[in-house]
Amino acid sequence: MGYVEWRNLDSPSSTYPMRRNMGRLSAAVFFVFILLLGFARAEERVENKIEQGKFSVAVFPVENLSGTMAPLRDIRELYIYRLKGRGFHVLEEETLEKFMARNRIRYTGGINKAVAQGFKNETGVGGVLVTSLELYSEANPPKIALTSRLVSTGDNPAILWIDGVGLAGDDSRGILGLGLIEDPKVLLEKAIGKLSGSLENYLDKKSKSEKIAAKRKFRPKVSYRSEIFDPTSEYTVAVAPFLNFTGRKNAGEILELQFIKNLKKSGQFDVIEPGVVRQQLLTLRIITPEGISLANAEALFPTLNADLILAGNVAEYGDYQGTFGKAKVNFFVQLIDRKNRSIVWSSVSQNEGDDGVIFFDRGRVNTAHVMASQMTQWVTEMMLGQEKRAQEAKK
Repeated sequence: MGYVEWRNLDSPSSTYPMRRNMGRLSAAVFFVFILLLGFARAEERVENKIEQGKFSVAVFPVENLSGTMAPLRDIRELYIYRLKGRGFHVLEEETLEKFMARNRIRYTGGINKAVAQGFKNETGVGGVLVTSLELYSEANPPKIALTSRLVSTGDNPAILWIDGVGLAGDDSRGILGLGLIEDPKVLLEKAIGKLSGSLENYLDKKSKSEKIAAKRKFRPKVSYRSEIFDPTSEYTVAVAPFLNFTGRKNAGEILELQFIKNLKKSGQFDVIEPGVVRQQLLTLRIITPEGISLANAEALFPTLNADLILAGNVAEYGDYQGTFGKAKVNFFVQLIDRKNRSIVWSSVSQNEGDDGVIFFDRGRVNTAHVMASQMTQWVTEMMLGQEKRAQEAKK
């Protein structure tokens, strides 16, 4: 956010006449007035939308999936600051802390039904903002990746909105490196700005986020779809935690969020909140050292009231620090159908950040987050036959 630097324009060291000083002071006051007016109008615009739905949010502490030390408190405070600047009603910090202590909430990567009901009954908020940090590196050029989602409170916690952002300081170097970002704080502010703007667009029913086409090079290497699976129907799907065969901590949870995001954005899937799925796995004491089996799925389907369960494993999910290196992502996924008790989709995806790059690093992907997002988008679109229907529409 910009700021105004106040100076003593009447000091003896000033070489400007009093009249010019007063003119500059008036200009500064006018600038502040315009700035505050803009914030007030933005706040009024969002407040009108929220008040119509009687909606306010609680911002959970950031879940750290990066496997490294990161300024989680600073990230959350900046997020709240940006949300308030856009006019959002955010639950008071003291109220949130007391609620979490009273209900013994330690896990901040999602919410289950009991927590959702508690939020609604005890605080009155309409949603909980859950944010997961995937990547944070201050090495030059810095990198950051975040996924954030808004989950409704009440009897049936549902994912209302979800989005993610992955940025590297050298994503847009430009001519003579003028676009290079070397300050991690600047990159963080850019990432939070994108997420808060996306959330505001969701709440503004007139604003629709434009779907960005994934590059063809990120298609699955191998894929199968059963003829008994109807890709035009709407489904309720639960995404199970992915098995992690990589050396990177939490890679399974990260890829799980990538699929949740793209399944939700497809418009044909009602994706069950992962906090609810996690609670049912704990309740049923289902341990998945070798993945979700058909027997496990048989037990989960009725308790989750799901039509499909998506599961898989991740063999590579790698980022790099500094200038040299390349991102790597490699995973397997399968979709289990409740009605037919069978696997109706499976695929293998594998890519590296410099795939298809010939010269000047044009088309290079600098973070695993961005690459995995496009890879999971391709899986979702092919699963639903959207690519084939788009080609037929062009004929």
